[in-house]
Amino acid sequence: MATGGATTWYFPDGELPQPATSGTMEPHEALMVFNLNSEPAQLTLDIYFKDRDPLKGLALTVPGERVINFRLDHPDELGGVEIPRGVQYALRLQSSVPVVCQFARLDAAQPTLAYYVNIGLSE
Repeated sequence: MATGGATTWYFPDGELPQPATSGTMEPHEALMVFNLNSEPAQLTLDIYFKDRDPLKGLALTVPGERVINFRLDHPDELGGVEIPRGVQYALRLQSSVPVVCQFARLDAAQPTLAYYVNIGLSE
């Protein structure tokens, strides 16, 4: 097993930006998961909202020694689950093996683009 990473990650600041009205950049948020291990990382993703019940138990996989960028605005990458735009949410990711995670947001709704990266809290 590779060293480094953690089996539980928390990202408290999620809110999918609204679609851009101009330009070519597509506003989105993404969860990057880097698996340094030789075996696949079996992930469980829970999504918590400010004003509704959480969505728990989304199953995702990252093959061994790979990195996957899960686009949070693409339901097909989340087992068909759609996160609504403009709604505050938080993520908890649990993994069968230690992984390294990062959360990012591209907000292109304004002429001055904003790219935000968050490493999150791990344990």
